[in-house]
Amino acid sequence: MTSLYDNIIFGPIRSRRLGLSLGVNLLPIESKLCSFDCIYCECGWNADHPGQRRFNSREDVRTMLDATLARMVAEGTPPDVITFAGNGEPTMHPDFENIIEDTLALRDKHAPEAKVSVLSNATQIHREDVRRALLRVDNNILKLDSAFDATVQLVNKPQGNYTVARTVELLKMFGGKLIVQTMFLRGEYLGQRVDNTTEEEVSAWLKLVAEIAPKQVMVYSLDRDTPCQTLEKVEKDELRAIAERVEALGIACSVA
Repeated sequence: MTSLYDNIIFGPIRSRRLGLSLGVNLLPIESKLCSFDCIYCECGWNADHPGQRRFNSREDVRTMLDATLARMVAEGTPPDVITFAGNGEPTMHPDFENIIEDTLALRDKHAPEAKVSVLSNATQIHREDVRRALLRVDNNILKLDSAFDATVQLVNKPQGNYTVARTVELLKMFGGKLIVQTMFLRGEYLGQRVDNTTEEEVSAWLKLVAEIAPKQVMVYSLDRDTPCQTLEKVEKDELRAIAERVEALGIACSVA
């Protein structure tokens, strides 16, 4: 069963990719707000959560994060990472850059060893303020699930104008200071076959990865409930085979 995060600060949780992760949700607590409507999203469909569309305020985020970090450090369990994720796309927040500024200051104050990570679908990186903020965090993790627009439309269901070509050009602007994250899956949606693990898909995706030249790639598959019930998880050995092809490009690749 898909579910929303019910607070501004959530966790800490043991992340498959990031370690002991303290989550930050900039999106509404009782609804989902996202520029994608992915068929695999653990928060469910956008239309299932039509509640109040209000971003959490910069002040509330800063106050709650300050208190939580102070408590975790006092208890001897500082987080490995502070992760921006939550009920949608964090970089949609109009005050995203200032919130990152606050978070880095609080991290330095309470838990200087902790990393700051942002999980993003890359739909807002045309905004200079978002790019500036993402370049300041430790783990700038940006989604690219396919090299083909048709697959992106089927799997990610972007809510605005989105093309892979434009996104790749913007990703290249990070000069390698980013992590590309890709969900691999197969199955069926609305009577159409879904599979971004075919040789055609993987080969085209690898060409774009080489072009973007990120510092790292993360490949993963389904681990939680999805709103589309006819999807299939890609097993670890298959993901590792894809990772080996990334590593052959001279780019580090992790499997989760």
